[in-house]
Amino acid sequence: MTTILKSFLDAEGRLTAYPAKRKMKLYALSYMAGFFEHDKVYTEKEVNALLNEHHTYGDPATLRRELFNHRFLDRDDYGKEYRLADALPTIEELERLYG
Repeated sequence: MTTILKSFLDAEGRLTAYPAKRKMKLYALSYMAGFFEHDKVYTEKEVNALLNEHHTYGDPATLRRELFNHRFLDRDDYGKEYRLADALPTIEELERLYG
């Protein structure tokens, strides 16, 4: 995964930009989802902090929303609790859904 995203990662492996092309966005989201622990409940603040550790461009809200929209994260109805999805989507599944 890091090889594919090489041009979007700094020396510490942080995402330096959110890719414009859909396929690269999906790879970036899959990469970011890899920093979450299974069976752990996160508050929105904790999700933002974790995302901020692993990207440099200061937009955790977009990443959080995209991780949820693309089924990498689940959240409660109030948006207060987040969890890594039990069944993470594959890039192939996402490409079929989003073309």
